[in-house]
Amino acid sequence: MREVVVLGVGMHPFGRHPDKGLADLAHVACWKALKDANVPAKDVQVAYLANSIGGLITGQEGIRAQTVLGPNGFGGIPMVNVENACASASTAFRGVWLEIASGLYDVGLAIGVEKMHLDDRSRTISALISISQIELSKLGMQFAGEAAMRCKRYMRRYGGTKEDLALVAVKNSYNGSLNPYAFHRKPYTLEEVLNSPLIADPLHLFMTSSIADGAAAAILCARDAVKRYETKRPVIVAGCALMSGRFREADPLDTDVESTITLTAKEAYRQAGMEPKDIDVAEVHDAMSPIELVSTEDLGFCGKGEAIRYLKEGRTKITGDIPINTSGGLCSRGHPVGATGIAQIAEIVWQLRGEAGDRQVKDALVGMCEDSGGVLVNGDNAAFTNVILKR
Repeated sequence: MREVVVLGVGMHPFGRHPDKGLADLAHVACWKALKDANVPAKDVQVAYLANSIGGLITGQEGIRAQTVLGPNGFGGIPMVNVENACASASTAFRGVWLEIASGLYDVGLAIGVEKMHLDDRSRTISALISISQIELSKLGMQFAGEAAMRCKRYMRRYGGTKEDLALVAVKNSYNGSLNPYAFHRKPYTLEEVLNSPLIADPLHLFMTSSIADGAAAAILCARDAVKRYETKRPVIVAGCALMSGRFREADPLDTDVESTITLTAKEAYRQAGMEPKDIDVAEVHDAMSPIELVSTEDLGFCGKGEAIRYLKEGRTKITGDIPINTSGGLCSRGHPVGATGIAQIAEIVWQLRGEAGDRQVKDALVGMCEDSGGVLVNGDNAAFTNVILKR
């Protein structure tokens, strides 16, 4: 397989955009990525578009209905639509990576776009939840309820208080306040987080991610084709792993069984020839901010039960030795489901290039993006991805 690099990334700011449709959001992200990569649209040979609730053949519909990619000049090329819940965009990224790594194409586009603030209530994420989520709903649970149970499992096994969990939101809200693409750009104090409405104990409102409209895109290129373009320093895709959820007898937080996050990360580490200690900065899927603690441990950045100590010692801050969610994470940046995975990739690309501004991690050489999506009846997520990038 050939080495693949990210030549450019682009985003439309996440938030509430009532006057913009999928095409408007995608157009901004696409052309920012093309400009960033210094690649003309005619050179893009394959495109993967990620979306969760927009409808069927979202990418191709642009040709006919001015929806997404058609009016942007990408007709007549292989185009793949990807739906993999919250892992849709990172799954699309992996698809383009494989197309280029295999030698079939030299240049490709991966884009994730989502419009979640809708007047049509039949098209909202709540109306389109999976069969597994419907089964969970019969038990009185939604996503926040399932995450709250995981937090309580973590607290029961490793200790910690609600205040400890809220400190994740404090850290990430500060990071998000520095991110011009974030939905919520206000740093919260511990008191503000704990005084926000209780959603599902121990989770308060400011510890949960917001639905959002937004888009993110990446231009990928074969390493041996980079010389065609006068581009910034390319960022190498060192590892790119995808796994489905598994049937489990018990939650890993109640046992010593490795989580699927761990197994997916191990595959990415194997591909990259790396270990957790090699990662300088990471974006993790924190749809509920305290879940960042679980991911910090599952990815091997610290031992089991040590994530709260790492947080309190400032080791996961921008200035720490393993900064996590420098973008603000899902709770501050917002969570347009089909776009989140590539937004993570964009953040890591900016970090590795030294372009993250006030969020910049000093001397970052290697970054990781951990994403997951969907909820199965037995408690595991449905899809897991892990991308390791290096400069």
